[in-house]
Amino acid sequence: MKLKEIAHVRTGDKGDSANIAVIVYKQEDYRLLKDYLTADRVEEFFSEICFGGVKRYELDNLGALNFVLEEALGGGVTRSLAVDKHGKALGMALLEMEIPCSPS
Repeated sequence: MKLKEIAHVRTGDKGDSANIAVIVYKQEDYRLLKDYLTADRVEEFFSEICFGGVKRYELDNLGALNFVLEEALGGGVTRSLAVDKHGKALGMALLEMEIPCSPS
């Protein structure tokens, strides 16, 4: 299944870094998200554009994971000529990631 079936995202960008918060719709899906959606998997998913690594922060009380993608915006939204170098575009792309089926 796709990530978008169990979660939604909130995103932002600051300079050349993108921030993607992935939030489950149902708390029972958080364990799957936490186990599967690692910083390494997100970094691999964005390997063609993310050059500074990915950090993951866990927000257990919110059922959310927050990812910071360093050097992922081609110099920053106002410096890049690409039309899709915004955090929101990356968040929507991440929702298309294939993940294992939820046990719930």
